Amino acid sequence: MSAPQSDNPKQICENILIEGKRYNIEHRILPSENAVANRLLARGIELTEAYDELHGKLHAHPHALQVFLGLVLSTAAFWSPEKIAQARAARGALGNVNQQIARRAAELADLLQQRSDLHNTSGFSTDTHYHVCDVIEAAAKSNYLFTSYVQERLDALHGQFDLKYWPSLSDFLQELASDAEDAVMEATDPLTAAATMASRPSRADFIKALLAAIDENRGRNHGQLPNDFKATDNTLASFASCALDLGVEDLVDGPYVKRLRQRGRDGAK
Repeated sequence: MSAPQSDNPKQICENILIEGKRYNIEHRILPSENAVANRLLARGIELTEAYDELHGKLHAHPHALQVFLGLVLSTAAFWSPEKIAQARAARGALGNVNQQIARRAAELADLLQQRSDLHNTSGFSTDTHYHVCDVIEAAAKSNYLFTSYVQERLDALHGQFDLKYWPSLSDFLQELASDAEDAVMEATDPLTAAATMASRPSRADFIKALLAAIDENRGRNHGQLPNDFKATDNTLASFASCALDLGVEDLVDGPYVKRLRQRGRDGAK
């Protein structure tokens, strides 16, 4: 992504945003990032000092300025307070689903054991699955890769070892119950972890996600931001306020970001 030449840091940064918007529009992609770019362009006066700082620190590093601005756009687009609230809700839903699986799998394990006992003692039986291999084969019968490459080998093992060598269906379900019961919730990426770390939502979530995105894009992580690059508290505050389109009463300031960073350092010790 190239931008017209200029000696003015604010104009250079805004040219990058404008060029990025143009590219996205031409390719019909990332309308949510374009919306954030529009906010930054509309509130450019508030970002003048931030642009001066960024240009001074990053202009000598190829693509670093574009990368940083891109991180602001993507973080605000995909880790806005609304999106973070959705992520927190999804985390709660996942925990609830695991608990339901644990409970119902344990109940089903008990029922399967009862059925096995009745088959052995009641004088009656049903033509239901009793071997774990039978269940696997029936469940995978429409899977071409399984039937083509796995089924023959599984059949050979099935025939080679009798029932006592395999887990019962009840054992199988009990393991699923234990697995769900003991599941540890973990974010799948650093941005999700940073944005949802706190138990309650706040403006800090976006800043945490942006700081995580910056770290992920440093040279040591094969990114294009210098390892020693650090945006000041005031610059991060300005970008947060403008990218999230916060009103006068809700603006983020430098001391707020400073306290947030200090709590992060204290928590890492």
